[in-house]
Amino acid sequence: MNRKFISKSNRVLRKILNSKDNLDILQDFIETFLEMEIKEIKLNPYLESKSNYLPSEENFGIADLRIKLENQEELNIGIQIIDGYYILNKMLLYYAQIHSNQLEYSDSRKFTKTITINILDFKYLKSDNYFSKITIPSKLENKIELYILELPKFKIKDYNNITKKEAWMCYLCGENNIFFSKVFQRFSKIKKLDNLLEKFWNNEVME
Repeated sequence: MNRKFISKSNRVLRKILNSKDNLDILQDFIETFLEMEIKEIKLNPYLESKSNYLPSEENFGIADLRIKLENQEELNIGIQIIDGYYILNKMLLYYAQIHSNQLEYSDSRKFTKTITINILDFKYLKSDNYFSKITIPSKLENKIELYILELPKFKIKDYNNITKKEAWMCYLCGENNIFFSKVFQRFSKIKKLDNLLEKFWNNEVME
Protein backbone atom coordinates (compact mmCIF):
# COMPACT_ATOMS: atom_id res chain seq x y z
CA MET A 1 0.00 0.00 0.00
CA ASN A 2 1.11 3.55 -0.68
CA ARG A 3 3.12 4.45 2.42
CA LYS A 4 1.71 7.97 2.49
CA PHE A 5 -1.50 6.39 3.80
CA ILE A 6 0.24 4.57 6.65
CA SER A 7 -0.46 5.59 10.26
CA LYS A 8 -4.14 4.97 10.81
CA SER A 9 -4.87 4.95 7.07
CA ASN A 10 -8.58 5.71 7.35
CA ARG A 11 -7.91 8.64 9.68
CA VAL A 12 -5.39 10.29 7.35
CA LEU A 13 -7.53 10.01 4.23
CA ARG A 14 -10.69 10.89 6.15
CA LYS A 15 -9.05 14.06 7.44
CA ILE A 16 -7.95 15.04 3.94
CA LEU A 17 -10.94 14.03 1.84
CA ASN A 18 -13.88 14.99 4.07
CA SER A 19 -14.06 18.46 2.58
CA LYS A 20 -16.36 19.94 -0.03
CA ASP A 21 -13.23 21.14 -1.85
CA ASN A 22 -12.07 17.54 -2.34
CA LEU A 23 -15.29 15.81 -3.31
CA ASP A 24 -14.02 15.75 -6.90
CA ILE A 25 -11.36 13.21 -5.86
CA LEU A 26 -13.93 10.95 -4.23
CA GLN A 27 -16.24 11.31 -7.23
CA ASP A 28 -13.44 10.33 -9.61
CA PHE A 29 -12.59 7.28 -7.47
CA ILE A 30 -16.21 6.11 -7.24
CA GLU A 31 -16.99 6.67 -10.91
CA THR A 32 -13.85 4.77 -11.89
CA PHE A 33 -14.46 1.64 -9.83
CA LEU A 34 -18.26 1.48 -9.81
CA GLU A 35 -18.50 2.54 -13.48
CA MET A 36 -21.24 5.10 -12.99
CA GLU A 37 -21.74 8.76 -13.80
CA ILE A 38 -22.41 10.95 -10.78
CA LYS A 39 -24.58 14.02 -11.18
CA GLU A 40 -24.36 15.21 -7.56
CA ILE A 41 -22.18 14.21 -4.62
CA LYS A 42 -22.12 15.45 -1.04
CA LEU A 43 -20.88 14.40 2.37
CA ASN A 44 -23.53 12.78 4.52
CA PRO A 45 -24.29 15.19 7.35
CA TYR A 46 -24.47 12.77 10.28
CA LEU A 47 -20.89 11.55 10.46
CA GLU A 48 -19.60 14.88 9.19
CA SER A 49 -21.12 16.67 12.20
CA LYS A 50 -20.50 13.92 14.76
CA SER A 51 -17.01 12.72 13.79
CA ASN A 52 -15.27 14.65 16.58
CA TYR A 53 -17.56 13.16 19.21
CA LEU A 54 -18.01 9.54 18.16
CA PRO A 55 -16.08 6.84 20.04
CA SER A 56 -13.29 5.22 18.03
CA GLU A 57 -15.29 2.05 17.34
CA GLU A 58 -17.97 4.15 15.58
CA ASN A 59 -15.65 6.62 13.87
CA PHE A 60 -14.10 4.66 11.05
CA GLY A 61 -13.94 4.71 7.29
CA ILE A 62 -12.65 7.30 4.85
CA ALA A 63 -15.89 8.81 3.57
CA ASP A 64 -19.66 8.62 3.98
CA LEU A 65 -21.34 10.05 0.89
CA ARG A 66 -24.69 10.58 -0.77
CA ILE A 67 -24.67 10.57 -4.56
CA LYS A 68 -27.24 11.13 -7.28
CA LEU A 69 -26.73 9.48 -10.66
CA GLU A 70 -27.65 10.80 -14.09
CA ASN A 71 -30.82 8.64 -13.99
CA GLN A 72 -31.78 10.39 -10.70
CA GLU A 73 -31.14 7.27 -8.58
CA GLU A 74 -29.65 8.09 -5.18
CA LEU A 75 -27.15 5.94 -3.29
CA ASN A 76 -25.19 5.98 -0.06
CA ILE A 77 -21.51 5.23 -0.57
CA GLY A 78 -19.00 4.30 2.12
CA ILE A 79 -15.24 3.84 1.58
CA GLN A 80 -12.88 2.26 4.10
CA ILE A 81 -9.47 0.60 4.45
CA ILE A 82 -9.56 -2.68 6.43
CA ASP A 83 -6.75 -4.46 8.23
CA GLY A 84 -6.38 -7.13 10.92
CA TYR A 85 -8.80 -10.02 11.37
CA TYR A 86 -12.57 -10.58 11.15
CA ILE A 87 -12.70 -8.95 7.71
CA LEU A 88 -16.27 -9.89 6.80
CA ASN A 89 -17.48 -8.73 10.22
CA LYS A 90 -15.78 -5.38 9.69
CA MET A 91 -17.27 -5.00 6.23
CA LEU A 92 -20.77 -5.77 7.48
CA LEU A 93 -20.44 -3.51 10.54
CA TYR A 94 -19.31 -0.65 8.34
CA TYR A 95 -22.13 -1.29 5.88
CA ALA A 96 -24.64 -1.29 8.75
CA GLN A 97 -23.26 1.99 10.07
CA ILE A 98 -23.43 3.76 6.72
CA HIS A 99 -26.88 2.35 5.91
CA SER A 100 -28.49 2.96 9.31
CA ASN A 101 -27.14 6.51 9.62
CA GLN A 102 -29.86 7.53 7.17
CA LEU A 103 -32.22 7.46 10.13
CA GLU A 104 -30.32 10.43 11.60
CA TYR A 105 -30.77 12.76 8.63
CA SER A 106 -33.06 15.73 9.03
CA ASP A 107 -33.45 16.70 5.38
CA SER A 108 -36.40 14.41 4.57
CA ARG A 109 -34.43 12.31 2.10
CA LYS A 110 -35.62 8.86 1.10
CA PHE A 111 -34.12 5.77 2.72
CA THR A 112 -32.09 4.29 -0.10
CA LYS A 113 -29.56 1.67 -1.17
CA THR A 114 -26.05 1.58 0.31
CA ILE A 115 -22.81 0.40 -1.33
CA THR A 116 -19.42 0.15 0.37
CA ILE A 117 -15.94 -0.04 -1.14
CA ASN A 118 -13.44 -1.89 1.05
CA ILE A 119 -9.69 -1.58 0.43
CA LEU A 120 -7.49 -4.46 1.65
CA ASP A 121 -3.69 -4.57 1.68
CA PHE A 122 -3.71 -8.39 1.64
CA LYS A 123 -5.32 -11.25 -0.25
CA TYR A 124 -8.69 -12.29 1.11
CA LEU A 125 -10.93 -13.91 -1.52
CA LYS A 126 -10.03 -17.03 -3.51
CA SER A 127 -10.55 -15.26 -6.83
CA ASP A 128 -7.50 -13.90 -8.67
CA ASN A 129 -9.35 -10.68 -9.47
CA TYR A 130 -8.17 -7.64 -7.56
CA PHE A 131 -11.64 -6.05 -7.73
CA SER A 132 -14.60 -8.14 -6.56
CA LYS A 133 -18.23 -7.72 -5.57
CA ILE A 134 -20.04 -9.58 -2.79
CA THR A 135 -23.83 -9.55 -2.87
CA ILE A 136 -25.75 -10.70 0.20
CA PRO A 137 -29.55 -11.20 -0.02
CA SER A 138 -31.61 -9.27 2.50
CA LYS A 139 -35.32 -9.69 3.25
CA LEU A 140 -35.62 -6.25 4.83
CA GLU A 141 -33.84 -3.99 2.36
CA ASN A 142 -32.09 -4.03 -0.99
CA LYS A 143 -29.38 -6.60 -1.46
CA ILE A 144 -26.23 -5.77 0.46
CA GLU A 145 -23.43 -4.83 -1.96
CA LEU A 146 -19.81 -4.92 -0.80
CA TYR A 147 -17.01 -4.12 -3.24
CA ILE A 148 -13.49 -5.28 -2.39
CA LEU A 149 -10.14 -4.01 -3.66
CA GLU A 150 -7.29 -6.42 -2.86
CA LEU A 151 -4.10 -4.47 -3.56
CA PRO A 152 -1.59 -7.38 -3.61
CA LYS A 153 -3.50 -9.02 -6.47
CA PHE A 154 -3.04 -6.05 -8.77
CA LYS A 155 -0.53 -6.45 -11.59
CA ILE A 156 -0.02 -4.24 -14.62
CA LYS A 157 1.79 -5.25 -17.81
CA ASP A 158 1.66 -2.13 -19.97
CA TYR A 159 2.46 1.12 -18.20
CA ASN A 160 2.22 3.04 -21.48
CA ASN A 161 -1.48 2.25 -22.00
CA ILE A 162 -2.72 2.45 -18.43
CA THR A 163 -6.44 2.90 -17.73
CA LYS A 164 -7.76 5.18 -15.02
CA LYS A 165 -8.68 2.18 -12.88
CA GLU A 166 -5.14 0.84 -13.21
CA ALA A 167 -3.74 4.28 -12.41
CA TRP A 168 -5.76 4.43 -9.20
CA MET A 169 -4.59 0.93 -8.29
CA CYS A 170 -0.96 1.84 -8.97
CA TYR A 171 -1.28 4.81 -6.67
CA LEU A 172 -3.08 2.88 -3.93
CA CYS A 173 -0.44 0.15 -4.08
CA GLY A 174 2.38 2.68 -4.13
CA GLU A 175 4.82 0.18 -5.58
CA ASN A 176 6.15 2.14 -8.56
CA ASN A 177 6.99 5.66 -7.49
CA ILE A 178 9.02 6.18 -10.69
CA PHE A 179 5.85 5.70 -12.73
CA PHE A 180 3.82 8.14 -10.62
CA SER A 181 4.97 11.13 -12.70
CA LYS A 182 3.22 9.62 -15.74
CA VAL A 183 0.09 8.92 -13.68
CA PHE A 184 0.04 12.51 -12.41
CA GLN A 185 0.36 13.90 -15.93
CA ARG A 186 -2.69 11.99 -17.16
CA PHE A 187 -4.94 11.80 -14.09
CA SER A 188 -5.35 15.14 -12.31
CA LYS A 189 -7.45 13.88 -9.38
CA ILE A 190 -4.78 11.38 -8.35
CA LYS A 191 -2.17 14.13 -8.54
CA LYS A 192 -4.39 16.37 -6.42
CA LEU A 193 -4.70 13.65 -3.77
CA ASP A 194 -0.93 13.18 -3.73
CA ASN A 195 -0.41 16.93 -3.28
CA LEU A 196 -2.87 16.94 -0.37
CA LEU A 197 -1.04 14.04 1.27
CA GLU A 198 2.31 15.80 0.85
CA LYS A 199 0.88 18.93 2.43
CA PHE A 200 -0.70 16.93 5.28
CA TRP A 201 2.54 15.18 6.25
CA ASN A 202 4.62 18.35 5.88
CA ASN A 203 2.32 20.13 8.31
CA GLU A 204 1.59 17.23 10.67
CA VAL A 205 2.74 17.72 14.26
CA MET A 206 2.69 15.47 17.30
CA GLU A 207 -0.54 15.72 19.30
